[in-house]
Amino acid sequence: MTERNDLGLTATGGSGGGCSCCGTASTSGAAAAPSAVTAEVMVSGMTCSHCVASVTEELVEVPGVEGVDVDLNAGGLSRVTVRSAEPIDDAAITAAIEEAGYAREDARS
Repeated sequence: MTERNDLGLTATGGSGGGCSCCGTASTSGAAAAPSAVTAEVMVSGMTCSHCVASVTEELVEVPGVEGVDVDLNAGGLSRVTVRSAEPIDDAAITAAIEEAGYAREDARS
């Protein structure tokens, strides 16, 4: 007989939900406060997981950045979400993306 452990997960049934690690109310670990600020930027030129890793690596080095999520759209505009406790300087985000070898684009025209 296999023992089951209750993981405390619940179905959301609507948009904007998700698992505890990537949903809108995620935390970065035990006793850590959730990030209060998110910034979404669009990045062009990303095509694979290596691209995602390069952008993520540069962004997490920016002071104050607590987490980065990338919604890869290979060959198109990829959505990059930067989480922090305080607002991050927009120029620092752009510089990190450029340092990784990619271009930041306007999210909406």
